[in-house]
Amino acid sequence: MSNPKVKRVLVSVTDKTGVVEFARALAEEFGAEIISTGGTARAIAEAGVPVTPIDEVTKFPEMMDGRVKTLHPMVHGGLLAKRDNPDHMAQAAEHGIEMIDMVVVNLYAFEKTVESGADFATCIENIDIGGPSMLRSAAKNFESVAVVTDPASYDAILAEMRENDGATTRETRAKLALRVFQTTNKYDGAIASWMAGQLGEAEDKFPETLTLELTKAQGLRYGENPHQAAAFYRRNKYEGAEFSLAYAQQHQGKEMSYNNYLDVDAAWTAVREFTNPACVIVKHLTPCGVCEDEDLVAAYKRAHECDPVSAYGGVMAFNRPVNADVVAAIFENKQFVEAVIAPEFSAEALEMYSTKKNARLLSTGGINPAGGEVEFRAVEGGLLCQDSDAVHEQVEDFTVPTKRQPSDEELAELLFAWKACKSVKSNAILISKNHATVGVGGGQPNRVNSARIAVEQAGEKAQGAVAASDAFFPFRDGFDVLAQAGVTAVIQPGGSIRDEEVIAAADEQNIAMVFTGHRHFRH
Repeated sequence: MSNPKVKRVLVSVTDKTGVVEFARALAEEFGAEIISTGGTARAIAEAGVPVTPIDEVTKFPEMMDGRVKTLHPMVHGGLLAKRDNPDHMAQAAEHGIEMIDMVVVNLYAFEKTVESGADFATCIENIDIGGPSMLRSAAKNFESVAVVTDPASYDAILAEMRENDGATTRETRAKLALRVFQTTNKYDGAIASWMAGQLGEAEDKFPETLTLELTKAQGLRYGENPHQAAAFYRRNKYEGAEFSLAYAQQHQGKEMSYNNYLDVDAAWTAVREFTNPACVIVKHLTPCGVCEDEDLVAAYKRAHECDPVSAYGGVMAFNRPVNADVVAAIFENKQFVEAVIAPEFSAEALEMYSTKKNARLLSTGGINPAGGEVEFRAVEGGLLCQDSDAVHEQVEDFTVPTKRQPSDEELAELLFAWKACKSVKSNAILISKNHATVGVGGGQPNRVNSARIAVEQAGEKAQGAVAASDAFFPFRDGFDVLAQAGVTAVIQPGGSIRDEEVIAAADEQNIAMVFTGHRHFRH
């Protein structure tokens, strides 16, 4: 089937950006008849472009406050008739239905109406009915009808028509049709989500049918490895989007990679656990340095000291604005970083970092407390959903089963270690001293090996330090590794059938042990 020339165009838009100029070009350059509705018709007519009101086509007035105007056979027959089907064309001729070759429609601004705080009745009135119906009819018949939803595409459409003697190409019409179904799907999803909220059903975090609205933020050069294609999608309009990584501003540096996103997310999630100034350094999804201190410079320096070798080439997160003093400390260590994320960067800090053009700097504009959102994780053929790990324990919530009670200083240190341990892959063992990590072991098939790794990394710093275990000790062997290294207090969930055995081991070695009642597995 040859590409049909655009002779008759139906225009009805909420966003009137560029619509008058588009209609003028269609009418003056290509001799197209412009049919339009309501305010769109008025705008086009006032600009001196000939326009046919929709009621002259339907022979029926717009009615019911504009609710009924395009829902008519004279409109939908002209959109849906298959031009190469003799029966369709004969029926159209019998009923005086003229073909419509292009539809230019965008929908009532339902989402903006909701965001404005409008009442229920106003939101209902801003649910578009005729618009989606016309879009779907035209898109279904894309072999003959071009359907335009985005003002940004007007110029490209006109350019193609100029090259094709007033016609659009099938390839373009098919792409425009796809855009229609994506648009109406998104529109209906927004309405469904709002309605669920109005009826109280949105409170169900795990509904029978789950709809996630995602928009492609960027294509990535590759995924985890160069042979894997990848892209990053941003969730639209969800509670917690503010100050999230997905909506962070990138000030400089190369485009974020797949692995960068994973590492920065891990670091940003971890640093938000702390209320005091804190720095978290992550390498390959594993924290290699965590510290909170009275100021950000000290927090950075001590986090870096934990494992300078691993910190090189990692990513960093701060829970306070980064100033020139922090950048100077990073430069003094000659530390190469892939990315740095913080609530803000001072102008001087950005100027200093401009000499490191490859380093990615991201600011979120603020910081949300850790947790509170539903997390999603893909498996082959499905999606796992869970509450984020947001228990936010305090020392008052802990119990002490050992003979020796921890000192107040040890309790504060244990709480720091417990928060830091949440970000380590299970089986996680973390040793800390003076609110900085000195040894981290995780991701091992058994807990005793994680303890050995943490102790080896801590070395002499394990003497007088405390340790955290993300889950209970199934045997005393892992605990004994920590005790023999000089750890004075341990925090763990408890709950093992061998708890008494581990408690006895602690009492034998005069070590204080704290039970939290919660575990923090991070698979």
